[in-house]
Amino acid sequence: MITSSSFSLKLLDLALLFLKLGFTAFGGPAAHIGMLHHEVVQRRKWLDDQQFLDLLGATNLIPGPNSTEMCIHIGYLRAGWPGLVIAGTCFIFPAMFIVITIAWIYVKYGSTPTASWLLYGIKPVIIGIILKALWDLGRRAVKDNVTAIVGLTVFILYFLHFNELFLLFAGGLIVMLISNLKRLNTIGIKSLILPFAIFSLPALTPTVFSLPLLFLTFLKIGSVLYGSGYVLLAFMRADFVTRLGWLTDQQLIDAIAVGQFTPGPVFTSATFVGYILGGVPGALLATLGIFLPAFIFVAISNPLIPRMRRSPWVSSLLDGVIIASLGLMGAVIVELARAALVDPLTILLAIASLVLLLRFKLNATWLVVGGALVGLVRLLVG
Repeated sequence: MITSSSFSLKLLDLALLFLKLGFTAFGGPAAHIGMLHHEVVQRRKWLDDQQFLDLLGATNLIPGPNSTEMCIHIGYLRAGWPGLVIAGTCFIFPAMFIVITIAWIYVKYGSTPTASWLLYGIKPVIIGIILKALWDLGRRAVKDNVTAIVGLTVFILYFLHFNELFLLFAGGLIVMLISNLKRLNTIGIKSLILPFAIFSLPALTPTVFSLPLLFLTFLKIGSVLYGSGYVLLAFMRADFVTRLGWLTDQQLIDAIAVGQFTPGPVFTSATFVGYILGGVPGALLATLGIFLPAFIFVAISNPLIPRMRRSPWVSSLLDGVIIASLGLMGAVIVELARAALVDPLTILLAIASLVLLLRFKLNATWLVVGGALVGLVRLLVG
């Protein structure tokens, strides 16, 4: 029998662990997963290796930030609904607080020479980091010729101004149909794919900023984003740069840089965007919007995990959604690189960062710090 005091201790343990991780989990989702495994499997023995792997697989079946959803899953298994809320909130809060502080400094001093030169060095490093993530994720996501072709097609269609949500779900549907119906002659696959090939949603004209629309936009992104926190680039650019006209490409890459530089989930780039658009209320609403779906999806999917994993239809649908996400991610890297790689030094920084990540597995946080130092040295040298 679980007493109220032992349950309270479980909640306290969860809060302390995930607050600690929220302040120290640098390096992106892969690093977060490694730290989680060390803490909950090796040190605390809350889960065994197989249970941990089952949860890791489950996070790939639902949209949202994988490492944050792992925290929420662990909290839910450890202490039910209260544990779900506490684990997720405590992991997100430190990063949100740090990002709001940095965003305040950015808004107040971001146009000064020192700040601009810091970002001068950081931005190309972020390009290298994202390319490394795309390489790692792509090697796992490209399972056959079908997924490779879908990913390449999404990459190309993005530049033809097809709607990114349409590309995401069309990619998932096409891979699911081909994977499950390619042996059946009774269904004309081409007739199912053709309507997607000619469908595109027009871009919207710039819209006046409002807090409710900010919240709803991030809620939509959090509800459909698969693949990696870096895929957030494609969605934020499509909504906030192209359709709404609230951000510039420079501000977007600054937001991604801050999300990478700080501990915790990369999705706190949304916090940064919310602050520069709407101050503290905007930061809080953006954070709530981007992360709320993760809590809901974990609560709904946890009991369904065994059946979802055994379904070939769901499995192939998600393969398609993930490869489409990576196609979008690759397309946005091209556009962001135009803003970040402005001279030979920034090009060299991006290449060096990619080589260090691929060859020496260097922690991404140290690369970002190094990029900032290069920017400062360039400022001092003149």
